[in-house]
Amino acid sequence: MGSLGENREYDAILVGAGFGGYTMLPKLRKLGLRAKIYERGSGSGGVWHWNQYPGARVDSDSPTYQFFDREIWEDFTFSERFPGFRELQKYFQHVGRKWDLRKDIEYHKNVTSAHWDVESRRWIVGCSDGTTTRCKWLFANVGFAAKEYKPYLKGSADFQGDMFHTAHWPHHDVDLQDKRIAVIGTGASGIQVIQEAGKLCKHLTVYQRTPNFCLPMQQRKLDPVEEQRKKDSGVYEAAFKACEKTSAGVPYDTNGRKTFDDTREEREAYWNRLIQDGGFKFWVAGYIDLNSDQKANDAAYDFWRRMVLKRIKDPHKAQLLAPEVPPHPFGAKRPSLEQNYFEVLSQPNVDIVDLNEFPIQEVNAMGIRTAAGQVDVDLIVLATGFDGLTGGFMDIDLQGVDGKTLKQYWSDGVKTSMGVAIPGFPNLFFLFGPQAPSTFSNGPTCIQFQGRWFEKLVQKMLAEGIETLEPTEDAADSWGEKIWERWEATLLPRGKMRTISVAPKVSLTNISHSWWTGANIPGKKVQPLSWAGGLPSYMQMLDETLEKDYQGWIIGRQSREVSGS
Repeated sequence: MGSLGENREYDAILVGAGFGGYTMLPKLRKLGLRAKIYERGSGSGGVWHWNQYPGARVDSDSPTYQFFDREIWEDFTFSERFPGFRELQKYFQHVGRKWDLRKDIEYHKNVTSAHWDVESRRWIVGCSDGTTTRCKWLFANVGFAAKEYKPYLKGSADFQGDMFHTAHWPHHDVDLQDKRIAVIGTGASGIQVIQEAGKLCKHLTVYQRTPNFCLPMQQRKLDPVEEQRKKDSGVYEAAFKACEKTSAGVPYDTNGRKTFDDTREEREAYWNRLIQDGGFKFWVAGYIDLNSDQKANDAAYDFWRRMVLKRIKDPHKAQLLAPEVPPHPFGAKRPSLEQNYFEVLSQPNVDIVDLNEFPIQEVNAMGIRTAAGQVDVDLIVLATGFDGLTGGFMDIDLQGVDGKTLKQYWSDGVKTSMGVAIPGFPNLFFLFGPQAPSTFSNGPTCIQFQGRWFEKLVQKMLAEGIETLEPTEDAADSWGEKIWERWEATLLPRGKMRTISVAPKVSLTNISHSWWTGANIPGKKVQPLSWAGGLPSYMQMLDETLEKDYQGWIIGRQSREVSGS
């Protein structure tokens, strides 16, 4: 695995300098532990270090997409409601200075392996530079979008223009002016690139598989004087407290009513207010049965469609972007936020190719060919998303107590306990990973809660002389069943459907073609990859595992191991 080298032993190694690593490093320091962050990139920010494509910005509202600590937010104010990647990079620099994190971060440090040494009860962490490090705790905060997905495109090596995936956009400006551009994919990154490219390009061709039921962002500049008033008057603190009480970890929730409790006029007036407020409110702050009652969902989609059709001039484009019969329920795939997406797609120099009808046959020297014909382009943008939630783990050679790799352990599907740990991998923990509420919650809210929980966990281990902790197989099986049961109580499985086999004790089902389930990756086991029961219930269940004397955990002490009852 390489040379151990001098002073290469720490209490904890944290993989990644995003929100997860930045959350845990100060907490472990406070416990008196020696910890290091290993970051493969040249800077901090996680996804915001890598995603620098035109228009890249977060779709969670300011001020709740940040750390809730007063010492951080009291002297940093975002300039926009939905900050762009450059401002988010500045934010991480600010946090790093405030908490003096830089001295314990090693950049260009790509973790490629981590093997559990049974004798020493330590992880041996290998990096691409040939060094190895021993540590007691390993926090694999690899992020939900660490592994980009590049579909196989026949002939792509022959293309004579530029081709970039949005997750690996060059860290310099790419000239879009008067270029012929193809964008493959219409998820969040695709929409953001399309909006920027449409302003500048000579011609834009959008290759779409599934229409995105995107919502108006209602972006705006923030007045620093007004934001300071909110800080001084307690508005920020109230918003942070509200985040920990709502299902999605944002400062708003459903209205508590069912869709048909209101008249059509009342419903549409309410929906219109949510649309005008912007962000995800139409999805998250609407009626309580949006995700559980098909007729209620149909009514919401019908309203959304009528709203969108007013903005699309071309009837053919309208049918592609807002079809009369939707391919999935509203919210069964993650809606994105848009600013002028439908106006850009309505431009005469923009074409849409339906990949369901005209799949890509090849990429050649001049561009892209489908059954609809050849399109010559100068730039191909792969907005094809990610191997979500698990892809980053698969890039690391993780070996547990018996030498079994994580790839082998997960070969028949992801198994974790509470989305924080894996049987057979002692002291391996992670934040905002698979089978947590990651897909359905504001990242900083979920991560900061998990961080507090891990702080309590490590503190208890130190106080009680516990050397190792790992979840039991029964605990992981039980958690997997809970995830399936909660998933099937919603409309989430009813997207572009395919029949699959599922976990023990759960019947056959249908499941949507989405990164939420891994269905976007050929050959990947399809299963729900996040807890869909809301953040508060998750927080309660996770806390109970400590309150009930390590229920569902195997405790490793100096001379014996004990399973929690």
